[in-house]
Amino acid sequence: MRVLFAGTPQTAVPSLEALLGSRHEVAAVLTRPDAPTGRGRRTEPSAVHRVAHEAGLEVLTPARPRDPQFLARLAEVAPDACPVVAYGGLIPPAALDVPKYGWINLHFSLLPAWRGAAPVQHAILAGDEITGACTFRLEEGLDTGPVFGTVTEEIGRTDTSGDLLARLAVHGARLLVATLDGIEEGRAVAVPQPADGVSHAPKLTSEDARIDWKSPALRIGRQIRACTPAPGAWTTLAGERVKIFPVTPVPGVTDTEPGAIIADRRGLQVGTGSGHTVRLGDVQAQGKRRMSAADWARGLRLPEGARFE
Repeated sequence: MRVLFAGTPQTAVPSLEALLGSRHEVAAVLTRPDAPTGRGRRTEPSAVHRVAHEAGLEVLTPARPRDPQFLARLAEVAPDACPVVAYGGLIPPAALDVPKYGWINLHFSLLPAWRGAAPVQHAILAGDEITGACTFRLEEGLDTGPVFGTVTEEIGRTDTSGDLLARLAVHGARLLVATLDGIEEGRAVAVPQPADGVSHAPKLTSEDARIDWKSPALRIGRQIRACTPAPGAWTTLAGERVKIFPVTPVPGVTDTEPGAIIADRRGLQVGTGSGHTVRLGDVQAQGKRRMSAADWARGLRLPEGARFE
């Protein structure tokens, strides 16, 4: 099958690589334009762009997929199908109608649960024990199209969104290729999503990642894991932002006030709204490198009675 692959971040790379190793012909790649990245904000091509370039593929980077030049080139490429993984742009109806078998999206949830841009983050935030990935045919609605196939994945107690997404990207890549195989052979059947069980997963903002130490310890732990690596959970100390990496709940209930920082031989604990404390792992002060909470506290000479705001 002749395909045009659409994807942008590292999450989409396993799928592109799987397609390149499959029987299908990758005729071209659609990805988002070069964008500023990293602390230096240097303009860089996307992860998918780099892999496609190394493979000698034609790379299309329109500002918007509805641009007439892109639509004209899409028609010239004449793909049988367009597999999509985390492209990051809305595919217009004019493009949806071009490939014979449509645009086949790999989504990192078990639809209709967690439709939207951040399904993995919301699954962790909600305390789900099981998630997965599915392939479905794109239509004009947000992640509403009929589903071809699914794979499931257990969410571990310590999984961050980065950990979970990395596993789903690999398992999902195999599912995507199998779906295209099934479509080409006439075996794949797209089943409409059920009306029940719909939930939404909008992109998490920096404000969503701000820790409220008055929340229960369990909720705080999930929030930090969901926001790691992006957008990055954070709090403030004396008006300065501090990035917080995954924490460990400490057994037992104490009278430690929410946000209060307690030093002990093993490092630092912080009080929460449930009466439980959490032990800090790594932290990153504004403009500094990531380090253990104990090293950070020693360098800061954290005063007794310090607390996160």
